[in-house]
Amino acid sequence: MYRKRKISEELLSFYSLHFPYTASHKGKHRYEVVVGIGGNVGDVRRRFEHLFTVLRKERRVSLVKTSLILKNPPFGYTKQDDFFNSIVVLKTSMQPKVFLRYLLRLEKRFGRKRIFANAPRTLDLDIIFFDNRKIDTKDLIVPHPNYTQRESVLIPLKGVGI
Repeated sequence: MYRKRKISEELLSFYSLHFPYTASHKGKHRYEVVVGIGGNVGDVRRRFEHLFTVLRKERRVSLVKTSLILKNPPFGYTKQDDFFNSIVVLKTSMQPKVFLRYLLRLEKRFGRKRIFANAPRTLDLDIIFFDNRKIDTKDLIVPHPNYTQRESVLIPLKGVGI
């Protein structure tokens, strides 16, 4: 069951059992990571709930918080369905590149296929922040580039207090 609220003509927020969520304890891992989650293929909100369950069971991460779910128009390639986006805050002891590989494996597990830039997708996982680090390599840029221009990130970020 989802509660829905209209934010503007193009934006809707959804609240469910696990979105938003705050854990009662923060876990034993050393790094806090903010991950943007999104998708627009299939039942994305149900997939987010399944991702929540997978993350709660994973020993390599501790789930700290989630935000509301935001439904918003696509950007880049615009001839596709609207996206659902949210934020999850995790704790991990993995180093950034190892954590990135972990996220890529999760995307694949949830049916992600990389066809072209900004293509429709079942699940997109982006590292927005990794602790207080700044990283600029070929494979990983943190903080995530252009996150400050995306309502799909900024609105959910407010919901987790960042």
